[in-house]
Amino acid sequence: MTIIQERSPEQPPAEEPRLTEYVGGPRPRGWVKFVTSTDHKQIGLNYMVTAIVGFVVAGVMAEAMRTQLIAPNNHFVSLDVYNQLLTMHGTIMLFVVAGPFAFGLANYIVPLQIGAPDMAFPRFNNLSYWLYLGGFVVLTGGFLTNNGAANFGWFGYSPLTDAVHSPGPGADMWIVGIALTGFSGIFTAINLITTVFCLRAPGMVMFRMPILTWNMLVTMFLVLLAFPVLTSAMALLWADRHLNTHFYDPSGGGQPILWQHLFWFFGHPEVYILALPYFGVTTEVLATMSKKPVFGYKGMVGATLAIGGLSMGVWAHHMFTTGAVLLPFFAALSLLIAVPTGIKFFNWIGTMWRGTLTLNTAMLFSVGFLGLFLFGGFTGVVLAQPPLDFQTHNTYFVIGHFHYIVAALVLGIFSSIYYWFPKYTGRMLDERLGKVNFVLMFIGFNLAFFPMHDLGLRGMSRRIATYDSNLGFNFLNLLSTIGAYITALGVIPLVVNIFISLRKGTVAGDNPWDAQTLEWATSSPPPDHNFESLPPIRSERPLWDANHPDQRTRVGH
Repeated sequence: MTIIQERSPEQPPAEEPRLTEYVGGPRPRGWVKFVTSTDHKQIGLNYMVTAIVGFVVAGVMAEAMRTQLIAPNNHFVSLDVYNQLLTMHGTIMLFVVAGPFAFGLANYIVPLQIGAPDMAFPRFNNLSYWLYLGGFVVLTGGFLTNNGAANFGWFGYSPLTDAVHSPGPGADMWIVGIALTGFSGIFTAINLITTVFCLRAPGMVMFRMPILTWNMLVTMFLVLLAFPVLTSAMALLWADRHLNTHFYDPSGGGQPILWQHLFWFFGHPEVYILALPYFGVTTEVLATMSKKPVFGYKGMVGATLAIGGLSMGVWAHHMFTTGAVLLPFFAALSLLIAVPTGIKFFNWIGTMWRGTLTLNTAMLFSVGFLGLFLFGGFTGVVLAQPPLDFQTHNTYFVIGHFHYIVAALVLGIFSSIYYWFPKYTGRMLDERLGKVNFVLMFIGFNLAFFPMHDLGLRGMSRRIATYDSNLGFNFLNLLSTIGAYITALGVIPLVVNIFISLRKGTVAGDNPWDAQTLEWATSSPPPDHNFESLPPIRSERPLWDANHPDQRTRVGH
């Protein structure tokens, strides 16, 4: 309620409040702001910080599993605890870390890149975050139950998930937690798609949007296609466990393989739901640090659209060994999806070619992303061919393959942190600590995951908690575990860097990188309403055009 006070004639008239000032009383701070804010920037930070917490939690689980496998016949954890760690590590990395961090990045950056004042549905946005946080809490809360957390693997294959094989509330909490994060993703997708189509600034036509925004847009359409299928699969599983239905139970006429079709129909688009945002991050960082426009801008957009379309048709390459899918068709599509990804690599190299390169930490992490994703893609081509997949499907070769992809995504996350931290906070991260962070993580990831390919070719099966000493696995597992320890050490410099920089970091200014896109046209951090004014938008890099009129991008480039 506004109270109007009388003013004596001697008092000067009060200054009229600006429309952009907060007029509802004292500005919320701290926990109140965290809980109640509908500002897309605060919600984006909430997502990203929560995802980093999830990364630490999942990382601790990974370290425990690698410690168990450091030596043959080890007893660091019991078999049941190992299965719980395996299930929850994969689930948290998939549903709490890689995807939601990208959702947080989209929340914060996309409205700024298109010149919008906020997301289209701010309160809906707040609800999306709390559903996500609730899902995270419910998932990890399974460890506090009598039977422990879910222990049937992050893929949840039937009949391991039924009430007989997985009794107790841990499995139910896994179902509910994934459903909550799924609804969060669906709501975020609706919000972001509406924002991009309806709230772009004047002049920001579709083919002037930054590549990150394009990638986030395609990602959100994939979310709308894939997440409802997963949520439906979870609802059917819940019904089987509690309502005596038989969707996945063959004794009642159900089909266990139905779960695989539903899960992987979500699961392979999910790979690109996770990857496309960090493709966008890499594109933004490479262009900025090369002082060049994106090479083949429209080709990059077309490749993104092609990846989105093809990713919906390759789920069954996860099911080659079931004998229930048409091998030539899904093998061909799985190989074909490498083509638009190759176009992106060609354009990334073209963006850097003859550019004025700045090899700072953000750039190093992006180049590291390219290397790890490329190697993971090579092994993906191997696994896309049924005869080779038959030999390696249930081995550590597959673990090595998808962990290279996940490691690349983590490098993409870290690249985004170093690149946009000045925008979030107004402070720069320390470059020396950042480069230590990169070197340790890059070495750690390769040392941890490269030996897994050899382990798979030697016959080490997936999802085992121990092994005999005479199988030839000892040294490679030792190397892999040492790599995991180095990776864990590599996270420490980032944490130290953030805490030091928040207190004493160099003041960044509005555009410390001399970047090209609109998020750098406002203050750091941005005001509640995002922009005081916008430069003219005549190309896909409007800020560069405004700051370097002699080198302005040709309209329609």
